[in-house]
Amino acid sequence: MSVSINYHREGSGPPLVLLHGVGHHWQAWRPVIELLAGEFDVVACDSPGFGRSGALAAGIDPTIPAYADAFEWFFAELGLQRPHVAGNSMGGGIALELARRRAIRSACAFSPVGFWSAPELRFCQLSLKLIQAVPVSLRPAVEALTRTRAGRIAVLGQLYGFPSRVPVEEALSSLRDAWSAPAMSATLDAFAGYRFENAPELRNVPVTIAWGRYDRLLPYRLQAPRARRMLPQARHVTLTAGHLPFHDDPHAVAAAIRASAAAASGERSAPQGATGQ
Repeated sequence: MSVSINYHREGSGPPLVLLHGVGHHWQAWRPVIELLAGEFDVVACDSPGFGRSGALAAGIDPTIPAYADAFEWFFAELGLQRPHVAGNSMGGGIALELARRRAIRSACAFSPVGFWSAPELRFCQLSLKLIQAVPVSLRPAVEALTRTRAGRIAVLGQLYGFPSRVPVEEALSSLRDAWSAPAMSATLDAFAGYRFENAPELRNVPVTIAWGRYDRLLPYRLQAPRARRMLPQARHVTLTAGHLPFHDDPHAVAAAIRASAAAASGERSAPQGATGQ
């Protein structure tokens, strides 16, 4: 599969690939990259059809397995042999599918998709489609609102536990990228065909599932317990964060990733600022 994937690379050490969620971009990981670049060769990617990456080839539906195919190709293109992978939301689902294929050394999934019931799936789809559905004529007003602290709380409250912590420029650029993402609508539609299943297939890859207790998009109180039941062999971590944890608590996110990678090396590492459950 040939697809142009935009990425940012910095640091040194074992390779670590970072994957964002639907409608987002690699820049969301910046606070975490700053904490991990001294320990890992960090490769933060725009998923196909988002950010500055080209879309999947014509005729390929933007499903979670198709994105996993694209990233397996990307790993080969960059010469990354079984990297560690951390992903958020859709990126978390992709990370788990890559672990299923044993294409990676460890998977750290933050609020991953696929652990939903049918109503929860529909809620997620409708919530995110509302972002892209903002009429072009109203987008300047939404941007002006987002420049204020109260506005970020109103606009981003479903996605972040502490939306006022998100820098203005990151909030604005993430909105713009969601509005312009060519794969946004089709990818959300493709979620309908995805459920996490066959957990025993992941037994040979260390897996960490981290969920923000303030996640209001893929609700923590419903989906985190489901993930624990379905993946009892995984390490489960609760973060003081929302669905997008990068700015809510980057230190806890980085600690969860370190611990996930350490498990693949047989080391012991407890995340700071996170609660294992």
